[in-house]
Parts: sequence; structure tokens; C-alpha cells
Amino acid sequence: MRYLSRYTHRVAISNRRLVAADDGAIAFRWKDYRLDGPDRWKTMRLHPHEFIRRFLVHVLPRGFHRIRHYGLFANANRAENIATARALLNVAPPAADPQQPPDIATDTPRVLPCPCPRCGGRMIVIETFAPGCEPKWRPMPNRIDTS
Repeated sequence: MRYLSRYTHRVAISNRRLVAADDGAIAFRWKDYRLDGPDRWKTMRLHPHEFIRRFLVHVLPRGFHRIRHYGLFANANRAENIATARALLNVAPPAADPQQPPDIATDTPRVLPCPCPRCGGRMIVIETFAPGCEPKWRPMPNRIDTS
């Protein structure tokens, strides 16, 4: 298992979905897409041999790469590739989104709607609450990934 664990980090299943492991079974969380609500996430227990068999179905052979990092929709050439595909298929480019802001000169400083008071970067407001009230959302403790 120690040898295999070097190759398994976030390949087919994330570490947070693994619940428990012992000699008899490996428990992990999975999502049932047929349901909505809190019952959607379920726990499955599998014999270690069956878990490893299912896991290895998702491991690519040597020399293969994940599709999302290469090909037509790779980040590096995505816009150019889609434009070429549209030209080859004689498809008109999509209409401009009416909700997009108008073009602004590149030398104009960008003002964010809610900048971070410390660094000035983009800040996402998760919750606002009245003074003296307790927040409903609690931050998750920082986990240290040692892999």
C-alpha cells in the first residue's frame, strides 16, 4: 500500500472522500446523482482488492495524458482552437453577451466591487452579519497536505 499510495494522491478519488481503511474493508463517500439533498452523499465499504481494482480502472497507462490537459480544449490554445473549429464548420461566432461590461481601456485602473482591505485583491463575501451576532458559517480548520 505504501508503494501504491505514491501514485494515488488525487488521481481517481480525493483524500477527503476516504473515510476509513482496515484489513477487511475500505470505506469512502460517493455521490448518488439520482437524489437531491443531504441523502445524496452515501458511504460504501469495499474489500481492499475490489477497491484497488476499481481504482486502477481510472489510472492511465504509461505515455497517456489526461484529456482535459491536452487537445482541443487545453487552456493554452482553447480560444484559438475553438475559433479554428468554428471557421472550419462555418459556424458564426456567438453573439456578445448583453450583460458583459463595455470594453475599458487597458491603462484604466480596475476597481473591484469589494476589494480585500489587506492586499486590495478580489474578496468574496461569504456572509454578512449584524454587529454582536454570531456568524452562521464557520471556517474549516486548515489541513496540512503531507503528500
